[in-house]
Amino acid sequence: MADGKIILEKEVYEIVGAAMEVYYKVGTGFLEPVYQEMLAIEMSQRGIPFVAEQELAIEYKGVTLKKKYRVDFICYGQILIELKSIERLSNIEIAQILNYMKITKIRVGLLINFGARPKLEWKRYVI
Repeated sequence: MADGKIILEKEVYEIVGAAMEVYYKVGTGFLEPVYQEMLAIEMSQRGIPFVAEQELAIEYKGVTLKKKYRVDFICYGQILIELKSIERLSNIEIAQILNYMKITKIRVGLLINFGARPKLEWKRYVI
């Protein structure tokens, strides 16, 4: 928060709204790639700019590793989105998104879980 304002509040609200529409339209039970495709359709229809499956390079002591990670979405060029389809989010998923945010230097991240009941589970992170 800078000067009492939430960073990228409107953009996060739009993304979460798109995710809620997918969740309430189809519910739980699909695998993560299915939700990823559905959310891409929903965000496209809503005019939310995104890049899907952005590859992330990882460096260690100045050397770029051969192993790459892929983040589900980067929206507005400033918000990292990681999707899950599990019963409940845990510290493992939280560590994953925080690491992705550190790697990309993107300050705002959304962890969205389509597997939770009775409602969409999502968390916003700022570093």
